[in-house]
Amino acid sequence: MNELSLTILAETPNDAQAIERLHERTFGPGRYVLSAYRLREHADHVLDLSFTARIGTLMVGSVRQLPICIGDTPALLLGPLTVEPPFRGRGVAHALLERALAAAKAKAHRLVVLVGDEPYYSRVGFKRIPRGVATMPGPVDPARLLVCELADGAFEGVSGAIRPDWSVVV
Repeated sequence: MNELSLTILAETPNDAQAIERLHERTFGPGRYVLSAYRLREHADHVLDLSFTARIGTLMVGSVRQLPICIGDTPALLLGPLTVEPPFRGRGVAHALLERALAAAKAKAHRLVVLVGDEPYYSRVGFKRIPRGVATMPGPVDPARLLVCELADGAFEGVSGAIRPDWSVVV
């Protein structure tokens, strides 16, 4: 962040309403029909793996991660990642992504999945999941289903339906 002083903090329960309002402003009501939201309906995100971005006391961005399985393999689903429109293009999203992935790796998570644009997310290590290897509930453009290996070879041999990981208590 050049002229702005950005602070990335772990999400707290007190942030929930402000984050929901941020999601309403940036994604609108249509967000609930997206496949990733179908997963989020059934599992809570992990607070210490989810972060807010602030400039002073103003929340300008947020990223969340929730536990999932790909087949029987534990992973995390990253998202939603959102930044207030006036603050886009200033490195806020990139800072949130780096912090979220570093926290996941520090807690020994090996895989992070998201639905997004490969050209953007490849900058932090995401790559396209080959068609048919993993499936989301509901329709998803296979070109947008991405994975980031936090450990070398972590995605090798992994396949199956992506579903919430109900064994994780958050």
